[in-house]
Amino acid sequence: MNSFRAAIQSGKGLHSSDPQVRSKEGRGAEADDLSSVEVPRSEIRRHNHRDDDRHRLDNQSVTARFEGEDQVVELINLSGGGAMIEARFKPRLWQRVDLVFAEGSEIECAVRWLRDDRIGLEFAHETRIDCDAAERDALLLDVIRQSFPDIQLSDARAKDAGQAQDPGSNADSRRTECRHPLIWMGEIFYQHECERVRLRNISERGALIESSTSYPQGAELLLDLGEGGQHFATVGWSCKDKAGLVFAKPFDLKRLGSAKPEVALGQWTRAGPAQASTDQDNPWADGWKRQSLEELRDDLEGFLKR
Repeated sequence: MNSFRAAIQSGKGLHSSDPQVRSKEGRGAEADDLSSVEVPRSEIRRHNHRDDDRHRLDNQSVTARFEGEDQVVELINLSGGGAMIEARFKPRLWQRVDLVFAEGSEIECAVRWLRDDRIGLEFAHETRIDCDAAERDALLLDVIRQSFPDIQLSDARAKDAGQAQDPGSNADSRRTECRHPLIWMGEIFYQHECERVRLRNISERGALIESSTSYPQGAELLLDLGEGGQHFATVGWSCKDKAGLVFAKPFDLKRLGSAKPEVALGQWTRAGPAQASTDQDNPWADGWKRQSLEELRDDLEGFLKR
C-alpha cells in the first residue's frame, strides 16, 4: 500500500521505466475455467455456501396445497432447487406440498426439513406438463422416440410395440404414474437481450419459468423453444427467479416433441432417509420413483398398446 501511494504522489506511476501497463501472467489458470484458479483462504469455511443462491423475500405470500387443502403461507426465500416457507400446518418429512404462485403455476415439492413453523421444500426436478393424462403419456413417448432414438425396449415389449393403439382412445392413464426425468429449457428474448431459462411447468395457456433475471409483471417477451417454436407471451406474475408466462396464442403441447429436453441426473432420484417405514412417504423413493428413460418408454409402450 505504501509503495502504491508513493507511486501515485510522485506522478511516475508504478513502473516509471515502462509507461505501458504490464500484463499479468497466469498462475496455472486455464482459459475459460475459473475452477483452475487457486484461491488462497486465510480461514476455514464456517458455513455451507455451495447451494444455489437464495433470494430472501419480505412479506411475500403464496398458496401451499397440502393434503388436498389450500393454505396461504409466507414465502421466506427461493432458490433454484427449493424454498423455505412459514406455515401453520405440520407435515412430516418427505410429504408432498405444492407451491401455487398463480393459477396454472404450481411447483411440486417434497418436505426436506422442519424447524418450528418453518418448512424447507425441495422442488421436483422434471418439467411438469399440465394436460390430460393420456395426452401427456403420448407426448412423453413421442419425445423419447424423437429425441432419444437409441433407447431400447425390453424384448417382450419390442415384439408388439408396433401394435399400439391410438393414444387418444385411452380414457385412463397408467394406474401407476411414475415421474419422468425430462427437463425442458428455452431462451427468453426481452429488450434486445437473450437468456436461457428453465421450464418448471408448461400448458397450452402458459409456462412457469426459472431464470437469473427478474422480469417485470406485464412485460412482453418471446420464448424460444428451438424446434418447439417461438412463442410470444406476457409476464402474468413475477417472484424473484420465477415468473409465470401467459401465451399470446394457445400452445400446442405436441410441439414439445420436437424440442429435445435434458435428462435429470441419476443421483437425484433418491433424497430420502434409509428407514423403510419413513421412505414410503418420500416422493423421490419407490412409491413415486422417477423412471429412467428406458423404464419410462417400456412402461408407456406397454400401456398405450392396450
